Amino acid sequence: MEKAIEKAKALIEAMAYIRRFHGRIVVVKLGGSILEDLDLQKKLLTDIVFMATVGIRSIIIHGGGKAITKAMADAGLEPVWVHGRRYTDQRTLAIAEHTLIHKINTPICEMIEELGCKAMGLHSLSSCVVFAEPLQMQGEDGRKLDLGLVGKVIHVNAGLLTTVCNAGVIPVIATIGCTKTGGKLNINADSVAGKVAAAVEAEKLVVLSDTHGIFTDINDPATQISSASEAEIEKMIADGVITSGMKPKVEACITALDGGAKKAHIIDGRIPHSLLLEIYTDKGIGTQIVK
Repeated sequence: MEKAIEKAKALIEAMAYIRRFHGRIVVVKLGGSILEDLDLQKKLLTDIVFMATVGIRSIIIHGGGKAITKAMADAGLEPVWVHGRRYTDQRTLAIAEHTLIHKINTPICEMIEELGCKAMGLHSLSSCVVFAEPLQMQGEDGRKLDLGLVGKVIHVNAGLLTTVCNAGVIPVIATIGCTKTGGKLNINADSVAGKVAAAVEAEKLVVLSDTHGIFTDINDPATQISSASEAEIEKMIADGVITSGMKPKVEACITALDGGAKKAHIIDGRIPHSLLLEIYTDKGIGTQIVK
C-alpha cells in the first residue's frame, strides 16, 4: 500500500509539469555510453516515448564518436586529432556518415517505433535540417588549423522540425551537415544540439552524458551544482573549473539559451529515469543552466 501511495504522490507532483510542458519542444542530446548500451538506450527512449504520450514534443540529436573510431579501426584507419577535433578527410567522412546513419540513427528510429511512437531520421541521406560551413580554428601561434571536412552550423531548418513535431513524430538528427553547394561536413553533436534548441526556441535542452552534471571539484561528488546562471558558467570556464569534455556541453547550453531556449540541463543518462526526474520533479537530478 505504501508503495502505491508513493506512486500516486509522484503522479500528482508530475501533473503540474505535464500541464506546463504540454505542446512544448524539448531537445534531447544522446551521447556517451548511452549509444553503446542498447539496454540503457531502450530505457531512455522509453522515457522519451512517455514524454510524447503526455504531450511533450521531443527532438533527438545523437553523436557517435566511439562508434566512428571503432569503424575507422576496422577499416585500418587511425584517427588524427587536432585540438580535440577529429581530422576528417573524405574517407573518414564516408565512415562517419555510414556509422552515424546506419548503425545509430536508423536503430534509434526503429526502437522508438517499437515502443509505440513514430520517428523520422533527419540526416544527410534523407531530409537534412542542419546546414554548415567549414569550421575555422586557429592554433596558439595564430596559424589556421586544418581540420579537413569538419563543419559548424550556420542554419537549422526549424520550420521542418516544428512541422514534424506537430505531426506527432519524433525527429532523430544525425550530425552530418550539408553545405550550400551540396557538400557534407562532420559536426560536433553538442554544437548541433545547442543550435537546434536555439532555432526551435525549445522549452529545454537536455544533454544526456556520463556525468551527474557540473562539479566545482571534479573529484568530489558533493560539489555538484544543481543550478547555475549563464554568467556563473562563463566564470567557471574562465577559471578553468569547466574543461575538456564538459566544455562543449556547456557551450551548447549557452548557445541554446542565447537563441531563446528557456533552460538547459546536463544530466547523467545512466541513472534510471534521469530524464523524467529532471523534467517532472521539483528537485531534478543534474545541473540546470538558466539565462
